[in-house]
Amino acid sequence: MRDVGVERPQQMRTVNRNARWSRRICCVCCAFLLLAQDAQADQLVSSTFDCLIEPQQVVKLASSMVGVVAELHVDRGDVVSKGQILGKLEDGVEEANLALANARARNVYTIRSIEARLEFLSKKHGRAGELFSKQIVSQATAEEAAAEVKTSEQQLKEAELNLEVARLDVVRAEEVVRQRQLRSPVDGVVVERLLVPGEYRNEQSPILTLAQIDPLRVEVIVPISHYGRIRAGSGAKVQPEQPVGGEYDATVKIVDRVLDAGSGTFGVRLELPNPDLSLPAGIRCRVVFELERDQISLSGPKR
Repeated sequence: MRDVGVERPQQMRTVNRNARWSRRICCVCCAFLLLAQDAQADQLVSSTFDCLIEPQQVVKLASSMVGVVAELHVDRGDVVSKGQILGKLEDGVEEANLALANARARNVYTIRSIEARLEFLSKKHGRAGELFSKQIVSQATAEEAAAEVKTSEQQLKEAELNLEVARLDVVRAEEVVRQRQLRSPVDGVVVERLLVPGEYRNEQSPILTLAQIDPLRVEVIVPISHYGRIRAGSGAKVQPEQPVGGEYDATVKIVDRVLDAGSGTFGVRLELPNPDLSLPAGIRCRVVFELERDQISLSGPKR
């Protein structure tokens, strides 16, 4: 028989050894878990850069025609919408030409006169044909009546064509009048009035400066070391300087593919929505990107 007193200490030593191994395994697993979490956290790194908020586009508005400015309905700071009439040049002559073209386009009396004559000549030709069949009139008389009908038909077609040309003249005259008007090509605000009513607008002088500020454009200069880690379509946070302040979501639209070797930088453009026009353009800001450490290529065709 085995000695029970001898076996019990051996069992205790085995249990203690197994417990020590279990603790070691747990420590190793915890260490690997922490390393994995650190590695995952290192995949995304926030980087902050200086930026500038600018209008989406600035338009030097002019007319395709030259002349004296007659009216301007807006001033600096006014909000305008696309297609809105902002003013016009002197257009008295053009309006008169339009009225004349409209009068010609409404003139159908020539056509009615020719239609009446054509109806008369058709009846005359019919009677001449009957009389010629009875040998009462000569063949020359019947042929003359037929020729008069054909001539009248051609005159009717010419009159209808002239009426169509007159209607096209109305379209042309309306376009000439429209070219004397100033229409906004964008939704935005008036930045500056460069001419006032009474001044002459030549071929090289704009009349108004407009700025589209929805959406806004955010320009950033980034070191080359971050090239390939910012991709078009990714998000960013834009923080305008005081007194505007706040933080706004923006989307990367353009990442330059031509770098500046002299400064060691490249450009990035973001689009910042501004539907209520609460954010001004022309203000400095800070932009925060979530950069991917392992991302080394921009979106695009792969070689």
